Amino acid sequence: MIDTPLVEIPKINASLRATFATRKTFDLAWRQHQLLQISRMLQENHKSIADAIYADLGKPAFEVYMTELNLMLDRAIISAKRVPEWAAVKNLENHPDLPPHQKGWKPKVTPTPKGAVLVISPWNYPLILSIQGTIGAIAAGCTLCLKLSEVTSNYAGLLQQLIPKYLDQDAVRVVCGGVPEVTKVLEQKWDHIFYTGNGTVARIIATAAAKHLTPLTLELGGKSPVIIDPEYDMELAARRVLWGKINNCGQVCVSPDYALVTPSTTAAFVENLKKACLSFYPDGSLKSDSYTRIINMQHFSRIKSLLEQTRGKILMGGGMDETERRIEPTVVLVKPGDVLLESETFGPILTLMEVDDMRSACEYISANDHPLVLYLFTQNEQLQQDVRKLTMSGNLIFNDTFMQMDVKVLPFGGVGESGYGRQVLENTFSCFTYERTSLDIPAEVESKIYLRYPPYTDRSFEVECAPLLNVQIPESTLEGGLIPRG
Repeated sequence: MIDTPLVEIPKINASLRATFATRKTFDLAWRQHQLLQISRMLQENHKSIADAIYADLGKPAFEVYMTELNLMLDRAIISAKRVPEWAAVKNLENHPDLPPHQKGWKPKVTPTPKGAVLVISPWNYPLILSIQGTIGAIAAGCTLCLKLSEVTSNYAGLLQQLIPKYLDQDAVRVVCGGVPEVTKVLEQKWDHIFYTGNGTVARIIATAAAKHLTPLTLELGGKSPVIIDPEYDMELAARRVLWGKINNCGQVCVSPDYALVTPSTTAAFVENLKKACLSFYPDGSLKSDSYTRIINMQHFSRIKSLLEQTRGKILMGGGMDETERRIEPTVVLVKPGDVLLESETFGPILTLMEVDDMRSACEYISANDHPLVLYLFTQNEQLQQDVRKLTMSGNLIFNDTFMQMDVKVLPFGGVGESGYGRQVLENTFSCFTYERTSLDIPAEVESKIYLRYPPYTDRSFEVECAPLLNVQIPESTLEGGLIPRG
């Protein structure tokens, strides 16, 4: 990886703005070609990409392909096919709420590119979190600056070489480097910023964006909880929760952060977690080729410190290999107020806390920041509805973990502290476009709208304003349901 010279960053911004001004990126054929070039880049260099991510994260190739590369290859191709539909002008002349006299006014909505945009990607899922925003920006018809994380330097260095070979250099530029480089990038005026990462950095980005009133998409994280219904199959729940926890060694925003269980189920749940862990890693996770390592010593020390500070009881795991930066999948039973409940662990620690019942679990979740995802293991449909009603989260997933990332028809994103905006396919496209509305009012309607002109008279009011004041307001908007009166 080569750091981008600071003096070049304003030039990159100016160049991208100049390219956008030519409107070349508005052309659908150009967008489709660039999107297919992304798919070719991934397909033709898949081994180099997997090797680079392994060098950075120690991430098994299977996980790279399953959770990152194949998803982005698929979504680039789908976006190329679907972008004409997404970008199509929407004619509203037949909208049911349009008054008859306005039907000849040609009301239309055109999804329009916002301009020169910035995508800032993190280190934990370097491929999906850099390419997904790139796909959306290109599909939208924007020019793009992609700021890659310096933490995954091997991957960043590879993309620094590949993107100029495959994509239009006038429209897509890469910036590499650390704090000085991203600070300089944020000094520039962008038409949208798409950031994935943590809340601390998000606040810095939001402050910089506010200077230019730049809109944002913030894909953040937080403490994503798991609720275990005592009636659910503990063996299946444990297996699926642990699988979600070990993905990327817990270094992912949708990782199950803590689990809420009733005292009667704690022992069975933990016993089945141990059983699942042994089946995943028969020779132990610390020596397994199927287990990712912690990204660097800074994060290793942070996670190690959490295990040293907790007042909870370690029920599983806890072992570590500092040389290899590996920490076993670890389960800790804690009481309210423990350090492990303060912030997202972002590592292979699953915190357990006992609650009296399912309603208490909902109350605990609602008393804290809204999570990116809430996982509920239950076959009880009433409990599913209760949790849906009593809590808030970006995603609500029943009876598994992590699989929302694989369902491309679902919008993905947070709420409150876990971020705002939605992504995946058309939703990512929508991040980088705005709805430009248009009308074409014909001259011949003048006889129908002339009363809008001064001087205003009683007749003007009677014709233009009075009719709605005398409309009969219905008692009910839903069959069988009355509108409550104040």
